[in-house]
Amino acid sequence: MTRTHLGATLAMCAAATLAMSASPASAKISDGYVRGYDTYVGDWGDEGTISTAAYSQNNAVCLWQTILWAEGANESDGTNFDGTDIDGIFGGNTYGATKRLQVSWGLASSYDKADGMVGPNTFGRADNQLVKTGGSTARGETVEFVYNGSVHDFAVERDSEGRYRFREGNDTWRLAAYGYRSCS
Repeated sequence: MTRTHLGATLAMCAAATLAMSASPASAKISDGYVRGYDTYVGDWGDEGTISTAAYSQNNAVCLWQTILWAEGANESDGTNFDGTDIDGIFGGNTYGATKRLQVSWGLASSYDKADGMVGPNTFGRADNQLVKTGGSTARGETVEFVYNGSVHDFAVERDSEGRYRFREGNDTWRLAAYGYRSCS
């Protein structure tokens, strides 16, 4: 192999390794929180996937279930997702409500084609509902939002470290963390 071919081969291998290791979704989960910086538009579109099989019990799931409640997503029994369904466990009820919301939002053409997972497309669509109500988007500053759902609204903040937190129905603030669950 000539030096030119060897150099080109090494460059391609290095580029492939960097491309595979630079996944923003996995970086977000390993960071521990739903997080963003600077402009909030698209903050949630690079989050990792939560589902029945991945990161299924944590406060990021609590945030997602609060979104399902705000959107009035239908659960398995046909009723709207309600406050008692927010437990931080991505089970069958959350899965079914997620699939229905994905169809409602136009992310899937039918219930059967919806994947029921909350990844970049679904989480990214959800952050379209954030309405800035105060604070600053500058790094190191806190910015306040209202999540403007179809049925309910709830308060959301991005703190000075870029971590998102949300207000539960009992007025308790919860960090949207992947590593622990404090809602129930």
